[in-house]
This record gives sequence, C-alpha cells and structure tokens, in this order.
Amino acid sequence: MEEVFQELPVFLIPLIVVLSIWESIWKAIALYKAGGNKDLAWFIFIFIFNTAGILPIIYVLTHRD
Repeated sequence: MEEVFQELPVFLIPLIVVLSIWESIWKAIALYKAGGNKDLAWFIFIFIFNTAGILPIIYVLTHRD
C-alpha cells in the first residue's frame, strides 16, 4: 500500500482532499434539503451515488425553497 502513495504526484493528494470536502459539503446540503422536502428518491440517489458534487448541486439548484 505504501508503494502506491509513493508513485502519486505530490499535487494529487491535496486535490483528492479538496474534492472530498467539496463533495461532502454539497452532499450534506442536498441531503438536508431532500429530507426536509420529503423527496425520498432524491435522498436515496444522493446518499448512494458519489458524483463529485454534481448530483447534489443539480438537486440544490432545481429545488430552491
């Protein structure tokens, strides 16, 4: 496992961390809104699929309160 991390470019690990934080923030916002709106299908899709924030962003932008 250690060999894999030694071969990664230096910028890749911070990029993965930033993308993970980005995904988590958008996912949390979308799940909160979907739960509040009782949109069970959206809640399940957003909870299961990791789309780098794309699916949660679509939900948040199309279901403005």
